[in-house]
Amino acid sequence: MPTARSGGQLVVDQLLAHGVTTAFGVPGESYLPVLDAMYDSTPPFTFVTCRHEAGAATMAEATGKLTGRPGICLVTRGPGVTHASVGVHNAAQDSSPMILFVGEPPNRARHRDTFQEVNLEQTFGDLAKWVVSIRDTERLPELISRAFRVATGGRPGPVVIGLPEDMLFGQAEAEKVVATTVARPRPSGEQIAAVAAMLAEAERPIAIVGGPGWSQGVADALKKFAEAWRLPVANAFRRQDAFDNASDCYVGDLGVQVNPGLAEQVTSADVVLAIGCRLDAITTAGYRLLKSPRPRQRLVHVHVGEEELGRVYQPELAIHADLQAFCEQLGTAEAPAAPRWADWAADARARYRDWVAIENQGDASRLAEFVRAVRAKLPADALIASGAGNYAVSVHRNSAFGSFPAQVAPTSGSMGYGLPAAIAAKVAFPERTSVAFAGDGCFLMSGNELATAVRYGLPVLVVVINNSMYGTIRAHQEKKYPGRVVGTSLVNPDFAQYARSFGCVGEVVDSLEELDVQLDRFLAGQRPTLLEFRV
Repeated sequence: MPTARSGGQLVVDQLLAHGVTTAFGVPGESYLPVLDAMYDSTPPFTFVTCRHEAGAATMAEATGKLTGRPGICLVTRGPGVTHASVGVHNAAQDSSPMILFVGEPPNRARHRDTFQEVNLEQTFGDLAKWVVSIRDTERLPELISRAFRVATGGRPGPVVIGLPEDMLFGQAEAEKVVATTVARPRPSGEQIAAVAAMLAEAERPIAIVGGPGWSQGVADALKKFAEAWRLPVANAFRRQDAFDNASDCYVGDLGVQVNPGLAEQVTSADVVLAIGCRLDAITTAGYRLLKSPRPRQRLVHVHVGEEELGRVYQPELAIHADLQAFCEQLGTAEAPAAPRWADWAADARARYRDWVAIENQGDASRLAEFVRAVRAKLPADALIASGAGNYAVSVHRNSAFGSFPAQVAPTSGSMGYGLPAAIAAKVAFPERTSVAFAGDGCFLMSGNELATAVRYGLPVLVVVINNSMYGTIRAHQEKKYPGRVVGTSLVNPDFAQYARSFGCVGEVVDSLEELDVQLDRFLAGQRPTLLEFRV
Protein backbone atom coordinates (compact mmCIF):
# COMPACT_ATOMS: atom_id res chain seq x y z
CA MET A 1 0.00 0.00 0.00
CA PRO A 2 1.28 3.53 -0.75
CA THR A 3 2.14 5.73 2.20
CA ALA A 4 -0.25 8.55 2.99
CA ARG A 5 1.13 11.87 1.75
CA SER A 6 -0.07 15.44 2.09
CA GLY A 7 -1.42 17.28 -0.91
CA GLY A 8 1.69 19.45 -0.92
CA GLN A 9 3.91 16.37 -1.02
CA LEU A 10 1.88 14.86 -3.85
CA VAL A 11 2.27 18.03 -5.93
CA VAL A 12 6.05 17.92 -5.57
CA ASP A 13 6.06 14.14 -6.18
CA GLN A 14 4.35 14.66 -9.52
CA LEU A 15 6.66 17.49 -10.58
CA LEU A 16 9.67 15.31 -9.85
CA ALA A 17 8.09 12.37 -11.65
CA HIS A 18 7.85 14.55 -14.76
CA GLY A 19 11.50 15.58 -14.52
CA VAL A 20 10.85 19.02 -13.04
CA THR A 21 13.28 20.15 -10.35
CA THR A 22 12.89 23.93 -10.69
CA ALA A 23 9.90 26.23 -10.35
CA PHE A 24 9.52 30.01 -10.31
CA GLY A 25 7.19 31.93 -8.07
CA VAL A 26 6.38 34.28 -5.24
CA PRO A 27 5.63 32.45 -1.97
CA GLY A 28 2.11 32.56 -0.58
CA GLU A 29 0.46 31.23 2.55
CA SER A 30 -2.16 29.51 0.43
CA TYR A 31 0.32 26.89 -0.80
CA LEU A 32 2.69 26.51 2.16
CA PRO A 33 2.37 22.67 2.09
CA VAL A 34 3.90 22.66 -1.40
CA LEU A 35 6.81 24.83 -0.30
CA ASP A 36 7.34 22.62 2.75
CA ALA A 37 7.44 19.52 0.56
CA MET A 38 10.27 21.07 -1.44
CA TYR A 39 12.42 21.47 1.67
CA ASP A 40 13.76 17.92 1.82
CA SER A 41 12.60 16.45 -1.48
CA THR A 42 14.64 13.83 -3.30
CA PRO A 43 16.04 14.80 -5.72
CA PRO A 44 16.44 18.37 -4.42
CA PHE A 45 13.88 20.86 -5.70
CA THR A 46 14.78 24.50 -6.41
CA PHE A 47 12.16 27.18 -5.89
CA VAL A 48 13.37 30.38 -7.54
CA THR A 49 11.87 33.20 -5.48
CA CYS A 50 11.00 36.11 -7.74
CA ARG A 51 10.09 39.68 -6.88
CA HIS A 52 6.82 39.87 -8.82
CA GLU A 53 4.40 37.26 -10.10
CA ALA A 54 4.57 38.70 -13.63
CA GLY A 55 8.33 38.09 -13.64
CA ALA A 56 7.89 34.58 -12.24
CA ALA A 57 5.26 33.66 -14.83
CA THR A 58 7.42 35.08 -17.62
CA MET A 59 10.35 32.95 -16.44
CA ALA A 60 8.14 29.86 -16.52
CA GLU A 61 6.88 30.72 -20.01
CA ALA A 62 10.41 31.34 -21.28
CA THR A 63 11.51 28.00 -19.83
CA GLY A 64 8.77 26.26 -21.79
CA LYS A 65 9.76 28.08 -24.97
CA LEU A 66 13.43 27.21 -24.53
CA THR A 67 13.11 23.56 -23.52
CA GLY A 68 9.81 22.33 -24.97
CA ARG A 69 8.88 21.10 -21.47
CA PRO A 70 6.37 22.90 -19.26
CA GLY A 71 7.81 25.77 -17.25
CA ILE A 72 6.37 25.77 -13.73
CA CYS A 73 5.15 28.80 -11.80
CA LEU A 74 3.57 28.91 -8.33
CA VAL A 75 1.62 31.90 -7.07
CA THR A 76 -0.96 32.68 -4.46
CA ARG A 77 -4.57 33.67 -5.00
CA GLY A 78 -6.08 37.07 -5.84
CA PRO A 79 -3.40 39.64 -6.72
CA GLY A 80 -0.83 36.86 -7.07
CA VAL A 81 -2.63 35.04 -9.84
CA THR A 82 -3.86 38.18 -11.61
CA HIS A 83 -0.29 39.52 -11.69
CA ALA A 84 0.78 36.21 -13.23
CA SER A 85 -1.81 36.39 -15.98
CA VAL A 86 0.64 38.17 -18.30
CA GLY A 87 2.74 35.01 -18.39
CA VAL A 88 -0.31 32.92 -19.21
CA HIS A 89 -1.14 35.24 -22.09
CA ASN A 90 2.45 35.06 -23.35
CA ALA A 91 2.34 31.26 -23.22
CA ALA A 92 -0.95 31.18 -25.11
CA GLN A 93 0.22 33.54 -27.87
CA ASP A 94 3.70 32.01 -28.14
CA SER A 95 2.57 28.35 -27.92
CA SER A 96 4.80 27.73 -24.90
CA PRO A 97 4.10 24.82 -22.55
CA MET A 98 3.57 26.14 -19.03
CA ILE A 99 1.74 25.15 -15.85
CA LEU A 100 0.64 27.81 -13.37
CA PHE A 101 -0.21 26.47 -9.91
CA VAL A 102 -2.40 28.77 -7.84
CA GLY A 103 -2.94 28.49 -4.10
CA GLU A 104 -6.68 28.97 -3.53
CA PRO A 105 -8.94 29.64 -0.55
CA PRO A 106 -10.16 26.50 1.22
CA ASN A 107 -13.07 24.61 -0.32
CA ARG A 108 -15.42 25.54 2.52
CA ALA A 109 -15.11 29.23 1.56
CA ARG A 110 -15.70 28.73 -2.15
CA HIS A 111 -18.27 31.04 -3.83
CA ARG A 112 -18.43 33.37 -0.81
CA ASP A 113 -16.29 36.10 -2.42
CA THR A 114 -13.87 35.32 0.36
CA PHE A 115 -10.49 36.96 0.90
CA GLN A 116 -8.59 37.09 -2.43
CA GLU A 117 -10.96 34.63 -4.14
CA VAL A 118 -10.73 34.49 -7.94
CA ASN A 119 -12.77 32.20 -10.16
CA LEU A 120 -9.96 30.64 -12.16
CA GLU A 121 -12.22 29.02 -14.75
CA GLN A 122 -13.83 32.34 -15.63
CA THR A 123 -10.63 34.37 -15.42
CA PHE A 124 -8.47 32.08 -17.55
CA GLY A 125 -11.06 30.26 -19.64
CA ASP A 126 -10.09 32.14 -22.82
CA LEU A 127 -6.34 32.21 -22.14
CA ALA A 128 -5.37 28.74 -20.99
CA LYS A 129 -5.69 25.39 -22.75
CA TRP A 130 -7.18 23.94 -19.58
CA VAL A 131 -8.17 25.31 -16.18
CA VAL A 132 -8.95 23.07 -13.21
CA SER A 133 -9.24 23.40 -9.43
CA ILE A 134 -8.30 20.13 -7.75
CA ARG A 135 -10.79 19.56 -4.93
CA ASP A 136 -9.76 16.05 -3.88
CA THR A 137 -6.24 15.34 -2.59
CA GLU A 138 -6.34 11.82 -3.98
CA ARG A 139 -6.79 13.09 -7.53
CA LEU A 140 -3.64 15.24 -7.56
CA PRO A 141 -1.46 12.67 -9.42
CA GLU A 142 -4.15 12.04 -12.05
CA LEU A 143 -4.90 15.68 -12.81
CA ILE A 144 -1.30 16.96 -12.69
CA SER A 145 -0.30 14.21 -15.11
CA ARG A 146 -3.12 15.32 -17.39
CA ALA A 147 -1.91 18.92 -17.12
CA PHE A 148 1.51 17.96 -18.47
CA ARG A 149 -0.11 16.15 -21.37
CA VAL A 150 -2.42 19.07 -22.20
CA ALA A 151 0.38 21.66 -21.94
CA THR A 152 2.63 19.77 -24.37
CA GLY A 153 0.15 18.05 -26.68
CA GLY A 154 -0.90 19.51 -30.04
CA ARG A 155 -0.18 23.23 -30.07
CA PRO A 156 1.51 23.68 -26.67
CA GLY A 157 0.24 26.25 -24.22
CA PRO A 158 -0.57 27.15 -20.62
CA VAL A 159 -2.53 25.16 -18.05
CA VAL A 160 -3.80 26.73 -14.82
CA ILE A 161 -4.28 24.51 -11.75
CA GLY A 162 -6.02 25.69 -8.59
CA LEU A 163 -4.84 24.18 -5.30
CA PRO A 164 -7.35 24.84 -2.48
CA GLU A 165 -5.52 25.32 0.80
CA ASP A 166 -7.38 22.62 2.73
CA MET A 167 -6.85 20.11 -0.08
CA LEU A 168 -3.07 20.66 0.18
CA PHE A 169 -3.11 20.01 3.93
CA GLY A 170 -5.21 16.88 3.34
CA GLN A 171 -3.70 13.37 3.24
CA ALA A 172 -4.14 10.64 0.64
CA GLU A 173 -2.66 7.25 -0.14
CA ALA A 174 -2.29 8.12 -3.80
CA GLU A 175 -0.19 6.20 -6.29
CA LYS A 176 2.60 8.17 -7.91
CA VAL A 177 1.87 8.56 -11.63
CA VAL A 178 4.85 8.19 -13.95
CA ALA A 179 5.68 10.88 -16.47
CA THR A 180 3.03 11.28 -19.14
CA THR A 181 3.73 10.78 -22.82
CA VAL A 182 2.23 12.70 -25.73
CA ALA A 183 1.22 11.21 -29.06
CA ARG A 184 3.25 12.60 -31.95
CA PRO A 185 1.55 12.35 -35.34
CA ARG A 186 3.67 11.40 -38.33
CA PRO A 187 3.16 12.48 -41.94
CA SER A 188 2.23 9.85 -44.46
CA GLY A 189 4.40 8.90 -47.39
CA GLU A 190 1.73 10.29 -49.71
CA GLN A 191 1.91 13.67 -48.00
CA ILE A 192 5.71 13.84 -48.28
CA ALA A 193 5.47 12.90 -51.96
CA ALA A 194 2.83 15.59 -52.51
CA VAL A 195 5.05 18.27 -50.94
CA ALA A 196 8.02 17.20 -53.06
CA ALA A 197 5.90 17.22 -56.22
CA MET A 198 4.49 20.67 -55.45
CA LEU A 199 7.98 22.07 -54.90
CA ALA A 200 9.34 20.38 -58.03
CA GLU A 201 6.66 22.14 -60.08
CA ALA A 202 7.37 25.55 -58.49
CA GLU A 203 9.25 28.47 -59.96
CA ARG A 204 9.27 30.74 -56.89
CA PRO A 205 8.96 28.64 -53.72
CA ILE A 206 9.72 29.84 -50.20
CA ALA A 207 9.55 28.23 -46.77
CA ILE A 208 8.40 30.07 -43.60
CA VAL A 209 9.48 28.24 -40.47
CA GLY A 210 9.44 28.29 -36.67
CA GLY A 211 7.06 27.78 -33.81
CA PRO A 212 6.34 25.15 -31.16
CA GLY A 213 7.84 21.70 -31.36
CA TRP A 214 11.13 23.07 -32.69
CA SER A 215 14.51 21.65 -31.73
CA GLN A 216 18.07 21.54 -32.98
CA GLY A 217 17.22 18.22 -34.59
CA VAL A 218 14.36 19.81 -36.53
CA ALA A 219 16.60 22.71 -37.55
CA ASP A 220 19.35 20.36 -38.75
CA ALA A 221 16.98 18.16 -40.74
CA LEU A 222 15.35 21.19 -42.36
CA LYS A 223 18.72 22.75 -43.21
CA LYS A 224 19.87 19.55 -44.89
CA PHE A 225 16.72 19.46 -47.01
CA ALA A 226 16.72 23.19 -47.86
CA GLU A 227 20.35 23.23 -48.94
CA ALA A 228 19.89 20.12 -51.08
CA TRP A 229 16.90 21.73 -52.79
CA ARG A 230 18.34 25.29 -52.66
CA LEU A 231 15.05 26.37 -51.11
CA PRO A 232 14.88 29.92 -49.67
CA VAL A 233 13.86 29.87 -46.00
CA ALA A 234 12.46 32.73 -43.92
CA ASN A 235 11.98 32.54 -40.18
CA ALA A 236 8.65 33.54 -38.64
CA PHE A 237 8.30 36.50 -36.26
CA ARG A 238 10.72 36.19 -33.34
CA ARG A 239 11.65 32.67 -34.37
CA GLN A 240 14.99 33.70 -35.89
CA ASP A 241 16.81 30.75 -34.33
CA ALA A 242 14.66 28.21 -36.21
CA PHE A 243 17.03 28.14 -39.20
CA ASP A 244 20.76 28.81 -39.41
CA ASN A 245 21.12 32.45 -40.46
CA ALA A 246 24.54 31.71 -42.01
CA SER A 247 23.09 29.26 -44.53
CA ASP A 248 22.93 30.47 -48.11
CA CYS A 249 19.26 29.43 -48.04
CA TYR A 250 18.36 31.85 -45.23
CA VAL A 251 16.60 34.97 -46.54
CA GLY A 252 15.58 36.81 -43.34
CA ASP A 253 12.81 36.99 -40.78
CA LEU A 254 9.22 38.10 -41.17
CA GLY A 255 8.91 40.49 -38.25
CA VAL A 256 8.14 44.10 -37.40
CA GLN A 257 9.52 46.46 -40.10
CA VAL A 258 10.08 43.52 -42.40
CA ASN A 259 12.58 43.77 -45.25
CA PRO A 260 10.45 45.04 -48.17
CA GLY A 261 12.37 42.73 -50.50
CA LEU A 262 11.44 39.68 -48.45
CA ALA A 263 7.82 40.78 -48.21
CA GLU A 264 7.72 41.12 -52.00
CA GLN A 265 9.15 37.65 -52.44
CA VAL A 266 6.53 36.09 -50.19
CA THR A 267 3.69 37.81 -52.04
CA SER A 268 5.12 36.83 -55.43
CA ALA A 269 5.92 33.23 -54.45
CA ASP A 270 3.98 30.47 -56.16
CA VAL A 271 4.45 27.92 -53.35
CA VAL A 272 4.70 28.67 -49.62
CA LEU A 273 5.81 25.86 -47.33
CA ALA A 274 4.88 26.89 -43.76
CA ILE A 275 6.50 24.56 -41.23
CA GLY A 276 5.57 24.87 -37.55
CA CYS A 277 4.44 28.49 -37.59
CA ARG A 278 0.90 29.80 -37.16
CA LEU A 279 1.15 32.42 -39.93
CA ASP A 280 0.16 35.03 -37.36
CA ALA A 281 -0.50 38.74 -37.86
CA ILE A 282 3.13 39.92 -37.65
CA THR A 283 4.58 37.09 -39.75
CA THR A 284 2.08 37.87 -42.52
CA ALA A 285 2.32 41.68 -42.20
CA GLY A 286 -1.21 42.04 -40.90
CA TYR A 287 -2.48 39.11 -43.03
CA ARG A 288 -1.46 40.94 -46.20
CA LEU A 289 1.37 38.74 -47.49
CA LEU A 290 -1.07 35.88 -47.93
CA LYS A 291 -4.71 36.48 -48.77
CA SER A 292 -7.33 34.95 -46.49
CA PRO A 293 -9.04 32.56 -46.63
CA ARG A 294 -7.48 31.09 -49.79
CA PRO A 295 -3.99 32.39 -50.59
CA ARG A 296 -2.97 33.09 -54.14
CA GLN A 297 0.16 31.04 -53.44
CA ARG A 298 -0.13 27.28 -53.19
CA LEU A 299 0.11 26.77 -49.44
CA VAL A 300 1.43 23.75 -47.60
CA HIS A 301 0.91 24.14 -43.85
CA VAL A 302 2.57 21.76 -41.38
CA HIS A 303 1.77 22.09 -37.69
CA VAL A 304 1.81 19.97 -34.53
CA GLY A 305 -1.60 21.33 -33.57
CA GLU A 306 -4.40 20.15 -35.84
CA GLU A 307 -6.55 23.08 -34.70
CA GLU A 308 -4.14 25.52 -36.36
CA LEU A 309 -4.56 24.07 -39.84
CA GLY A 310 -7.11 26.22 -41.62
CA ARG A 311 -7.63 28.62 -38.72
CA VAL A 312 -6.93 31.64 -40.93
CA TYR A 313 -5.69 30.26 -44.23
CA GLN A 314 -7.03 27.29 -46.15
CA PRO A 315 -3.94 25.32 -47.25
CA GLU A 316 -3.90 23.30 -50.43
CA LEU A 317 -2.16 20.66 -48.36
CA ALA A 318 -2.59 20.52 -44.56
CA ILE A 319 -0.25 18.21 -42.65
CA HIS A 320 -0.77 17.47 -38.97
CA ALA A 321 2.65 16.18 -37.95
CA ASP A 322 5.48 16.19 -35.48
CA LEU A 323 8.08 18.53 -36.96
CA GLN A 324 11.04 16.22 -36.42
CA ALA A 325 9.28 13.39 -38.22
CA PHE A 326 8.15 15.69 -41.04
CA CYS A 327 11.54 17.27 -41.70
CA GLU A 328 13.36 13.95 -41.53
CA GLN A 329 10.96 12.32 -43.95
CA LEU A 330 11.01 15.35 -46.23
CA GLY A 331 14.78 14.94 -46.41
CA THR A 332 14.34 11.59 -48.15
CA ALA A 333 12.77 13.29 -51.19
CA GLU A 334 15.19 13.46 -54.10
CA ALA A 335 16.25 17.01 -54.90
CA PRO A 336 16.09 18.32 -58.48
CA ALA A 337 19.48 18.55 -60.17
CA ALA A 338 18.88 22.13 -61.35
CA PRO A 339 16.00 23.87 -59.54
CA ARG A 340 14.16 26.39 -61.71
CA TRP A 341 14.17 28.84 -58.81
CA ALA A 342 17.96 28.91 -58.25
CA ASP A 343 18.39 32.52 -59.43
CA TRP A 344 15.29 33.63 -57.53
CA ALA A 345 16.64 32.05 -54.33
CA ALA A 346 20.04 33.67 -54.79
CA ASP A 347 18.35 37.04 -55.25
CA ALA A 348 16.40 36.52 -52.01
CA ARG A 349 19.63 35.83 -50.13
CA ALA A 350 21.25 38.92 -51.64
CA ARG A 351 18.28 41.05 -50.58
CA TYR A 352 18.67 39.79 -47.03
CA ARG A 353 22.37 40.63 -46.91
CA ASP A 354 21.73 44.10 -48.31
CA TRP A 355 18.95 44.70 -45.79
CA VAL A 356 21.16 43.83 -42.83
CA ALA A 357 23.99 45.98 -44.17
CA ILE A 358 21.90 49.11 -44.66
CA GLU A 359 22.80 51.78 -42.13
CA ASN A 360 20.02 54.12 -41.06
CA GLN A 361 20.69 57.69 -40.05
CA GLY A 362 21.40 59.21 -36.62
CA ASP A 363 20.57 57.22 -33.51
CA ALA A 364 19.24 54.29 -35.54
CA SER A 365 22.71 53.87 -37.07
CA ARG A 366 24.39 54.17 -33.64
CA LEU A 367 22.05 51.57 -32.18
CA ALA A 368 22.68 49.16 -35.07
CA GLU A 369 26.43 49.48 -34.56
CA PHE A 370 26.00 49.00 -30.82
CA VAL A 371 23.90 45.84 -31.20
CA ARG A 372 26.34 44.38 -33.71
CA ALA A 373 29.24 45.10 -31.39
CA VAL A 374 27.50 43.33 -28.50
CA ARG A 375 26.62 40.33 -30.64
CA ALA A 376 30.13 40.07 -32.12
CA LYS A 377 31.68 39.91 -28.65
CA LEU A 378 29.38 37.21 -27.29
CA PRO A 379 29.89 33.46 -27.72
CA ALA A 380 28.22 32.04 -30.81
CA ASP A 381 25.72 30.09 -28.69
CA ALA A 382 24.68 33.04 -26.50
CA LEU A 383 21.01 33.22 -25.56
CA ILE A 384 19.51 36.55 -26.62
CA ALA A 385 16.37 37.74 -24.84
CA SER A 386 14.38 40.87 -25.54
CA GLY A 387 11.02 42.40 -24.80
CA ALA A 388 8.94 44.69 -26.97
CA GLY A 389 9.62 48.17 -28.29
CA ASN A 390 11.27 49.98 -31.18
CA TYR A 391 14.70 48.97 -29.89
CA ALA A 392 13.82 45.32 -30.52
CA VAL A 393 13.63 45.95 -34.27
CA SER A 394 17.33 46.80 -34.30
CA VAL A 395 18.16 43.89 -31.98
CA HIS A 396 16.44 41.40 -34.27
CA ARG A 397 17.76 42.93 -37.48
CA ASN A 398 21.36 43.00 -36.31
CA SER A 399 21.56 39.66 -34.51
CA ALA A 400 22.37 36.44 -36.32
CA PHE A 401 21.51 33.02 -34.91
CA GLY A 402 23.08 29.69 -35.77
CA SER A 403 21.63 27.26 -33.25
CA PHE A 404 18.43 26.43 -31.40
CA PRO A 405 17.42 27.64 -28.87
CA ALA A 406 19.10 31.03 -29.01
CA GLN A 407 16.38 33.69 -29.26
CA VAL A 408 13.94 34.27 -26.39
CA ALA A 409 11.45 36.94 -27.40
CA PRO A 410 7.68 37.36 -27.07
CA THR A 411 5.55 37.03 -30.18
CA SER A 412 2.83 38.40 -27.89
CA GLY A 413 4.62 41.77 -27.86
CA SER A 414 4.91 41.76 -24.07
CA MET A 415 6.99 44.52 -22.49
CA GLY A 416 9.09 43.66 -19.45
CA TYR A 417 9.93 40.27 -20.96
CA GLY A 418 13.68 40.46 -21.55
CA LEU A 419 15.20 40.32 -18.05
CA PRO A 420 12.96 37.54 -16.66
CA ALA A 421 13.47 35.56 -19.86
CA ALA A 422 17.25 35.95 -19.64
CA ILE A 423 17.15 34.72 -16.03
CA ALA A 424 15.10 31.69 -17.08
CA ALA A 425 17.54 31.03 -19.92
CA LYS A 426 20.48 31.08 -17.51
CA VAL A 427 18.69 28.68 -15.15
CA ALA A 428 17.88 26.30 -18.02
CA PHE A 429 21.32 26.54 -19.65
CA PRO A 430 23.80 27.60 -16.95
CA GLU A 431 26.81 26.95 -19.17
CA ARG A 432 25.68 29.47 -21.81
CA THR A 433 25.89 33.27 -21.84
CA SER A 434 22.50 34.91 -21.36
CA VAL A 435 21.80 38.48 -22.46
CA ALA A 436 18.69 40.65 -22.23
CA PHE A 437 18.10 43.70 -24.41
CA ALA A 438 15.49 46.11 -23.05
CA GLY A 439 14.22 49.58 -23.72
CA ASP A 440 14.00 51.94 -20.76
CA GLY A 441 10.22 51.57 -20.55
CA CYS A 442 10.46 47.83 -21.10
CA PHE A 443 13.15 47.30 -18.47
CA LEU A 444 11.42 49.08 -15.60
CA MET A 445 8.40 46.80 -15.92
CA SER A 446 10.55 43.97 -14.51
CA GLY A 447 13.79 45.63 -13.36
CA ASN A 448 13.19 44.41 -9.80
CA GLU A 449 14.13 40.92 -11.00
CA LEU A 450 17.77 42.02 -10.88
CA ALA A 451 17.38 40.98 -7.23
CA THR A 452 16.55 37.45 -8.41
CA ALA A 453 19.67 37.30 -10.58
CA VAL A 454 21.83 38.42 -7.65
CA ARG A 455 20.09 36.15 -5.13
CA TYR A 456 20.77 33.03 -7.21
CA GLY A 457 24.14 34.06 -8.62
CA LEU A 458 22.94 34.21 -12.22
CA PRO A 459 25.38 36.30 -14.28
CA VAL A 460 23.05 37.72 -16.90
CA LEU A 461 23.91 40.76 -18.99
CA VAL A 462 21.20 43.42 -19.34
CA VAL A 463 21.58 46.03 -22.08
CA VAL A 464 19.21 48.95 -21.50
CA ILE A 465 18.63 51.17 -24.51
CA ASN A 466 17.41 54.46 -23.09
CA ASN A 467 15.57 57.04 -25.17
CA SER A 468 13.44 58.38 -22.27
CA MET A 469 10.16 57.48 -23.89
CA TYR A 470 7.75 54.74 -24.83
CA GLY A 471 9.33 54.79 -28.26
CA THR A 472 6.96 52.57 -30.24
CA ILE A 473 3.89 54.46 -29.08
CA ARG A 474 5.63 57.81 -29.64
CA ALA A 475 6.42 56.78 -33.22
CA HIS A 476 2.76 56.00 -33.91
CA GLN A 477 1.72 59.17 -32.07
CA GLU A 478 4.01 61.39 -34.14
CA LYS A 479 2.83 59.74 -37.33
CA LYS A 480 -0.86 60.23 -36.60
CA TYR A 481 -0.76 63.36 -34.39
CA PRO A 482 2.53 65.20 -35.17
CA GLY A 483 3.87 67.32 -32.34
CA ARG A 484 1.02 66.45 -29.96
CA VAL A 485 2.89 64.43 -27.34
CA VAL A 486 0.79 63.00 -24.53
CA GLY A 487 1.75 60.19 -22.18
CA THR A 488 4.83 58.87 -23.98
CA SER A 489 7.65 60.82 -22.30
CA LEU A 490 9.44 59.13 -19.40
CA VAL A 491 11.55 60.17 -16.44
CA ASN A 492 14.07 57.47 -15.64
CA PRO A 493 16.42 56.63 -12.81
CA ASP A 494 20.16 56.37 -13.25
CA PHE A 495 20.00 52.80 -14.53
CA ALA A 496 23.66 52.05 -13.76
CA GLN A 497 23.26 53.22 -10.18
CA TYR A 498 19.96 51.34 -9.93
CA ALA A 499 21.75 48.13 -10.93
CA ARG A 500 24.59 48.74 -8.47
CA SER A 501 22.08 49.13 -5.65
CA PHE A 502 21.13 45.46 -6.18
CA GLY A 503 24.75 44.33 -6.16
CA CYS A 504 25.12 44.18 -9.94
CA VAL A 505 27.76 45.80 -12.09
CA GLY A 506 26.20 48.93 -13.56
CA GLU A 507 27.77 51.19 -16.18
CA VAL A 508 26.79 53.77 -18.79
CA VAL A 509 28.51 53.19 -22.13
CA ASP A 510 28.74 56.05 -24.63
CA SER A 511 31.13 54.59 -27.18
CA LEU A 512 32.02 51.30 -28.81
CA GLU A 513 35.39 51.42 -27.05
CA GLU A 514 33.70 51.65 -23.63
CA LEU A 515 31.31 48.89 -24.64
CA ASP A 516 34.20 46.61 -25.58
CA VAL A 517 35.84 47.14 -22.17
CA GLN A 518 32.62 46.42 -20.27
CA LEU A 519 31.81 43.31 -22.30
CA ASP A 520 35.28 41.94 -21.56
CA ARG A 521 34.68 42.67 -17.90
CA PHE A 522 31.34 40.86 -17.93
CA LEU A 523 32.65 37.80 -19.75
CA ALA A 524 35.63 37.57 -17.41
CA GLY A 525 33.87 38.38 -14.14
CA GLN A 526 30.57 36.56 -14.63
CA ARG A 527 28.53 38.91 -12.44
CA PRO A 528 25.03 40.23 -13.16
CA THR A 529 25.72 43.32 -15.24
CA LEU A 530 23.68 46.21 -16.62
CA LEU A 531 24.98 48.42 -19.42
CA GLU A 532 23.00 51.54 -20.31
CA PHE A 533 23.19 52.98 -23.82
CA ARG A 534 21.53 56.36 -24.40
CA VAL A 535 19.99 57.27 -27.75
